[in-house]
Amino acid sequence: MGQNGDYILQMRDIDMFFPGVKALKHAQFNLKRGEIHSLMGENGAGKSTLVKVLTGVYHKTNGTVIFDGNQIEPESPLQSQQIGISTVYQEVNLCANLTVAENIYIGREPRGKWGQIDWATMNANAKKLLKEELGLDLDVDRVLNFYPVAIQQMIAIARAIDTKCKILILDEPTSSLSDRETERLFAIMRKLKAQGIAIIFISHFLEQIYTICDRITVLRDGEYVGEYDIPQLERIQLISKMMGKEVNENQIESNVDKSIPKDENIVETEHVVVDGKVKDLTMNIKKGEVVGFAGLLGSGRTEIAEMIFGITPPNSGEIKVDGVSVKIKSPMDQMMNRIAFCPEDRKVAGIIGDLSVRENVILAMQAKAGMFKHMPMSQQRALADKYIELLRIKVSDREQLIKNLSGGNQQKVIIARWLATKPNLLILDEPTRGIDVGTKSEIEALAVRLAKEEGMSVVFISGEMGEMVRTCSRVMIIRDHEKITELNGDEISTAHIMQAIAGDYHGSN
Repeated sequence: MGQNGDYILQMRDIDMFFPGVKALKHAQFNLKRGEIHSLMGENGAGKSTLVKVLTGVYHKTNGTVIFDGNQIEPESPLQSQQIGISTVYQEVNLCANLTVAENIYIGREPRGKWGQIDWATMNANAKKLLKEELGLDLDVDRVLNFYPVAIQQMIAIARAIDTKCKILILDEPTSSLSDRETERLFAIMRKLKAQGIAIIFISHFLEQIYTICDRITVLRDGEYVGEYDIPQLERIQLISKMMGKEVNENQIESNVDKSIPKDENIVETEHVVVDGKVKDLTMNIKKGEVVGFAGLLGSGRTEIAEMIFGITPPNSGEIKVDGVSVKIKSPMDQMMNRIAFCPEDRKVAGIIGDLSVRENVILAMQAKAGMFKHMPMSQQRALADKYIELLRIKVSDREQLIKNLSGGNQQKVIIARWLATKPNLLILDEPTRGIDVGTKSEIEALAVRLAKEEGMSVVFISGEMGEMVRTCSRVMIIRDHEKITELNGDEISTAHIMQAIAGDYHGSN
């Protein structure tokens, strides 16, 4: 694409290499003057990396950035801000202990003739800026921390406006906002757009993207997928492009186990809320079923799993385990309720690399027993051997360090750790990510077998739609941190799941 006066920004063929990782590969991004443009992609698609290249946090490996007609190479976020590119992050990057006025003018304070800060002028300017530009009537002499996150974001935007930004980047700005606060932000965005400011809007909320944005650029695995006008891109097409899967309307795949689960509920939630993570969740998990949580990365699948396991206890609502209302303060409470959780990131939250396979297997059992009730070595060995055989874990022996196993075998050890606790509910969060096809099939089959033959309930979370179809007898669709709908039995297909995520599936539910 040649240089075009309609564009305030053109990023061409951007490569970003980290040691052993190619985070961006020939990425493109073109931003018009006075437009609101969404940068979309699943977690890990390269959105944040591209923004960090633009704002001088990272220095690109290859490519060209043209801003307002000139080629730029920002050395730092401060330098990018000085030329007219400002960012407001989800976590507001202001100084909580300074006043509103100080935050707006930090580093740019008006000075008297002897060089001292002119506090009266600074406060008057801040008050006028907030009132005229954002319609906010605030006490600018109060410390920032006095105000809620929504107001702090407006103050960050006011600072960006006052620095005469030409591009405003809003990175997940609505994740902590109420619907009313979001509407207020959108009104401000429309006003800024009318003034000719170009806005890059990064969000997981599809509804908001289609409400406020003019165009969308999609990235996947660090690569440019395409650039689309909102009216020309149906939501189901957007989901397909983000996930790299085309939707075949008639594609119904065979489900491993469509048997109707028993009526007995293992876990029930009624109107459960975890602030910023789970919205008004009412659902149940039945005895002896594999239930899937499907949604895009960042949709809230993991947050719901963490709530069930007690990692993030609810702020309101009711949770029942085996029909009894429970108050959960920590994962140990749920372990005692015979609930187990295999986390998504096994290297960070799963394995302890310098311990042996045996030690990793018995870890959860030992934690439940308590530090003063040491498990006899004979029992440890028997447990490790049992699950090495049951799950066909490839090890030289039970004392091999777990860090020396393949990713698939590490995952099996974590599953063994939780199976050893004899749970009634086993939550598997992305259990097959980054492992070979053969081991994936084994883990899928294990989930079905545990439910069908042992009556265990399994929650199966995966971004691979085919896995959900092969493994689950019920699939809950999660979008924007809330449960949207459910698919059952013959309804479960790749096409239906993707349509439901996009809000385009209207089945029997």
